[in-house]
This record gives sequence, C-alpha cells and structure tokens, in this order.
Amino acid sequence: MALWNSRFKKALNEIVLKFSASIDIDWKMFNEDIDGSKAHILMLVKQKIVSAKDGKAIIKALDEIRKEISSGILKFDWHKEDIHSLIEERLVEKIGERGKRLHTARSRNDQIALDERLYMRKEILQLVKLTRVLQKTLLKKAEQYKETIISGYTHLQRAQPVLFAHHLIAYVSMLDRDVDRMNDCLKRVNISPLGAAALAGTTLPIDRRYSAKLLNMNGIIENSLDAVSDRDVMIELISLCSIIMMHLSRISEELVLWSSQEFSFAKFDDSFATGSSLMPQKKNPDVAELIRGKVGRVYGSLVGLLTIMKGLPLAYNRDMQEDKVHLFQAVDTAKDCLNLTSELLKHTSFDKNKFEKALDGDFSLSTELVDYLVRKNVPFRQAHNLVGAVVANCVEKNIKLNELTLKDYQKISQKFDKDLFKLLTSRSSINNKISQGSTSSKEVEKQLKYWVNKTK
Repeated sequence: MALWNSRFKKALNEIVLKFSASIDIDWKMFNEDIDGSKAHILMLVKQKIVSAKDGKAIIKALDEIRKEISSGILKFDWHKEDIHSLIEERLVEKIGERGKRLHTARSRNDQIALDERLYMRKEILQLVKLTRVLQKTLLKKAEQYKETIISGYTHLQRAQPVLFAHHLIAYVSMLDRDVDRMNDCLKRVNISPLGAAALAGTTLPIDRRYSAKLLNMNGIIENSLDAVSDRDVMIELISLCSIIMMHLSRISEELVLWSSQEFSFAKFDDSFATGSSLMPQKKNPDVAELIRGKVGRVYGSLVGLLTIMKGLPLAYNRDMQEDKVHLFQAVDTAKDCLNLTSELLKHTSFDKNKFEKALDGDFSLSTELVDYLVRKNVPFRQAHNLVGAVVANCVEKNIKLNELTLKDYQKISQKFDKDLFKLLTSRSSINNKISQGSTSSKEVEKQLKYWVNKTK
C-alpha cells in the first residue's frame, strides 16, 4: 500500500500509478535519500522523539538497504512509486513497526528537497573537478604550442595574428568563471530544507539545525514554505550547466572548422573521428559535433524547468516531480561533454606552421601600420583612413601589404618609411604587443604561469 494511502478506500488505479511513478528517474538519489534519513533519525533520537534502540535498528537497516541497492539485490520496481517509498517499505519489511517511526516529523516534500540538494552538492563538486581537468588539458596544449601563430578572427574574418596558446588560454579563463559560478551556487545549494515537513513545519520538538549539521550543510532554509516550494537553486545549476555547454560548443565549433580541409589546422586521432558509410575518404569530427549538438539538451532542460515552475502557487505541487528529469539530464550531459572535450583535445594535434608564413604581409597586419603612424604623431582616425587607403590599393593590385612599394606607401603618406616593412610579419606583430594580457610571447608566458598555478 502506498505511504499516503491511509484515508483512501481504493488502491490507486494501476494506469495512474504507472503514469505518476518516478522511481525510474529518482533512483539515482538512493544514497542521498539514505544519508538524509540517517541524519533525520539521529536527530529524532537526540530529541527523544524516537528511542535510541529503535534509532539504532533503523540506521543498521538503512545501511543494509544501501548495500542491497548498490549490489542490485533490491530492484527498482515502479509499483513502489519512488525511491523514498521503496526504501521505507523495505525498511519496514526488515525491522517491522520500528521502521514506521523513520518518517516522524517529515514529509516527502522536505525529504525530496533535501535529496535534491545533497545530489546537487555532490554533482557540483564533480563538475568543478571536470572543469579543472579541461582547463589543465587546455594549458598543456597551450604550453605545447606556445610559439605557434594562428589568425585571430572577428566576424569569422581574419583580424590579427595571435599565439595559439593565447587563444587556448581564453577558454581557460572562461571556464574559470564557470568554476567560480558553481562554487558560488554551492553556497545556496548546501542549505537544509529538512524539518519543514509538508509546508507548515511540525508540532514535534525537532532540531533542524542538528540534522543539517550532521549532513555538513551550512544551515537551514528558515521559511518552511520556501524550503519545499522552490527549485531556484536547481534552475541556477542547470543554467550554469548551460553556460558550460555554451563554452564547450564554441571550442567544438572551432575544432570542426580547424579540422576542415579549408583550414587544415587540427588533426584528430583516428580513435576520435569517424568515417562515412558511402564516401571512403571522409574523416568526420563527430565528437566535436555531438558536443556542440548536446547543448540543445541542456538548454531544453533549463527552459523545461523554468516552464514547470513559472505558474505554481505555494507550496509543493506534483508538477515538481518532473524537475529531476531536467536536473539529471543537464548535469550528466555537462559532465560527459567536459570529459569528452578534454579527451578530444588530448587526441588532437595542430599544424605549428600552418598560419605563420601565410600571415606575413596579410591584411590582418593593417593595425600594425595604424599604430606605426600613431607613433609618428598621426591622429588615430587619420591613421586609420590612411591605412584603409593602403589596403584598398593592395586589393586593387591583388597584392599583400609587404608587396606594395615604399613609393606607393609614400604616395598615401610621407610618414611611411622603409622601417614599416619590419612590421609586416606575423611574428613581429606578436612580439610588438606590450599591453598586459596581450598575445605577445612574454605576456602569454605570464598567463600560462598564472593559470597553471591557479588550477593546481
């Protein structure tokens, strides 16, 4: 019989039971459910609401149930409705009437809210760990290719030469903010709703702070209605997963582009690429494409949970049972994609010589000429216009900047001199950068040391 069935004369219609069962989803929280129950019964014993003898028997049985679930002896039967019911019913089977004392001063409402927070706490730590691993992978690649020059892009048009290491470190920096956001979210997650009961609290002399302390939580949610009726921290965590996935998608998009024949910059190991069932020459960047594609799942989870919560009156509503589908999908997808991105990068090589010579004299060095004129006291806007005229001249003649003669340069401005040609290599463009955080070898070396130390 269902745990809530005391006032009903009929059992729940089996079609309704199957429709409303959630054990196929929430079984993932069996450890959290048992941890929360152990803290709850220890608190009840401390407060002399349950005897020490009964409390000891309940804790022993809960530990046995954990082992039964972990080993597969205790199966997840949808007739049990949810993981909370399965565990409690098994507890009563094992120790009889004493097991029925466990749920004293507790509702499934605060029980579920606690389980979810314990689950999120654990998963945030895993997400942080995997993000740090990806940062370290990026830094190793940056060290390996720290003198490799690539073209930097804006609007997917060549902009200015940059060191490939500088490009990779940009992602390290983005991911670091993801870590900061997750750690900040953890502060709000790690607060206990246990003891709020269904919505109004309880008349029994419980000690909510004691059970929170047993669970290593940072306090309690003071308002009992709020404790059981909101899922804002869950929405926050899924939104953080969405941001992480957005960053991973951008990395993946660049790997897809770089592996194309047009770029021929990235080369995937055969074990991290696939072929075509029709075209024998193909080597496809499927891993990167799948990571990019799975962003849709996480974004969908965020919108899905926001939609569930948007019109619910206080307090708990059964709609909220659907929250776990979105939470688990978002977290699992983000973890998988963080891991796969790290592994894909480890199994990808890059052509160190692809861009450097091709960028010598390229229009992406135009800004070097603007700065050259500025250093000769030409106002920036005027310098910009003069170099624009140089570029137009080169376009008309179908030549590079370093192929235009000094005479042609001086027709545009007498400020140009033969020393300008020293600026028209990709290496000089890199080395001449002096601003903090720029792409020069010196600044990139500083960034590498900073991030390697921070991500230890």
